[in-house]
Amino acid sequence: MVQDYEFTTVWVFDAPIEKVWAEIENSEEWSNWWKAVLKVEELKAGDENGVGKIVRSTWRSVLPYKLSFDSEIMRVEKLKLIEVRAFGELDGKGLWQMESQGEDKTYVQYDWVVTTEKSWMNLLAPIAKPFFRWNHTVSMRWGGEGLAERLNCNLLEIRDS
Repeated sequence: MVQDYEFTTVWVFDAPIEKVWAEIENSEEWSNWWKAVLKVEELKAGDENGVGKIVRSTWRSVLPYKLSFDSEIMRVEKLKLIEVRAFGELDGKGLWQMESQGEDKTYVQYDWVVTTEKSWMNLLAPIAKPFFRWNHTVSMRWGGEGLAERLNCNLLEIRDS
């Protein structure tokens, strides 16, 4: 049975939105600063805003498994949001939303609603789902910390639910 997961992560940085946006938008570079991202490769270019772009990413956090899936950019509102459709070992959608909170403070919210397509994960989900959630939380913490280090700023807040 396929399992559903919904996550919301909030990061707040003391950095201008333009710098935060540039790093999040450039997913091919995530593996340089996000410890859980093993690699990202572009499969298809998008339009001038990135819409239609497809990348394949491979992730690993604390638990000893990897996940690979493709993400297609469905919608972009510069300096506001990036919406993606995920497919492969995960299927669903992600939504990055950003908001400037003054000259040097940026609020980032990532909503991730997916189902797992790996049969072993679905089989173990009744007992392992809390561990999968925890693994996701660790991955997102690594992302926030890595982005703050990359931008030479502070991660003022991180929340995951």
